[in-house]
Amino acid sequence: MQQGFSGNSAILPRSNFDIGGQESSLQSLDAHNIDSESSFEAVLLIRHTMKKLLLLFCFSVIIPVSYCQDEMKIWNEFLSLVKNNKMTTDRIKPHDQLGDKFKPILLSYLDSVRIQASPSDWKNTPEVIKTDNRIQFLVPWSTRGQKTDYCFSFIVIDNQWYFQHLESIFIRLDKTPPPPVSSFPDFSEPQKAWAREEIYWSFIVQNVYLPIAKEKGKEYALALLKDGGGYFVAAKTWVPFATPQKAFILYLCWEQANLRGNSVTLESLSDTQATVKLETIFFYLYNIAGHLKTRISIEDYKQIFETIWQDRAKSAGWNLEINYSPDYKVTFNFYRDK
Repeated sequence: MQQGFSGNSAILPRSNFDIGGQESSLQSLDAHNIDSESSFEAVLLIRHTMKKLLLLFCFSVIIPVSYCQDEMKIWNEFLSLVKNNKMTTDRIKPHDQLGDKFKPILLSYLDSVRIQASPSDWKNTPEVIKTDNRIQFLVPWSTRGQKTDYCFSFIVIDNQWYFQHLESIFIRLDKTPPPPVSSFPDFSEPQKAWAREEIYWSFIVQNVYLPIAKEKGKEYALALLKDGGGYFVAAKTWVPFATPQKAFILYLCWEQANLRGNSVTLESLSDTQATVKLETIFFYLYNIAGHLKTRISIEDYKQIFETIWQDRAKSAGWNLEINYSPDYKVTFNFYRDK
């Protein structure tokens, strides 16, 4: 404001200020008046700005709290329904790719959550992550007597929440450092083994076996899954320190334990007999992953498993009996003549 005033006074006609010393007095008076007005305007501007900042600050504090309260309200309503066994499929909206047929499966998962919960599970405060109209609640929960971190996912449509998904495998890539970056958040080796098996068998069932079985029949589709010859070659070349038949058994144990992530016990081994016990992710997948149940029967799923292993055993010169026990355990009894 002061610079503008000085500029304007420089172009005023001299005749307007010809009363000697009064010129400077008038200039001083005008400057004083304008400075006073400017100061007043500045004060008003500052007050107005402060009010805006105060309101903005209040909203910045209140709105997140409101969101948090809304999200915790959703969580508590959900827990109440699950705990009292009142959750229904009309409050479930699976991912579009899974479809409505997945609703009963998700409901059965929630029933398992309720049955296995410890008293403290219902009181845990979840970590809340909101993305658009989706809300994730990350919380530890009891499973088979152990604590497992779960991600409960919800979607909000027209101010109504719906349960969408439940996962024990989730990758915290929201914590990825800014680019450029070459290291990414990871999870445990057992979880990665599960992920590999889920990806592999989901592809085999949904993209290989089912479409081919539909077009050319089950036997044709099953024959395509046989890999016994190549499996035996791998055993003989990667384990050249034992007889071919023993190498096959030892390779089986190594491959299933260290590549596939299964629990393996070699109970006996000779030139004519071997017993191997497996706790397989393959059978866990059918009951826990859920999406396979809607695509293939347990009988056909089991036939895939047996076809592959009978072909591998035969290619290595073994006969094979397969026995099943509860909790996804399988016993392989191999035998052969000398």
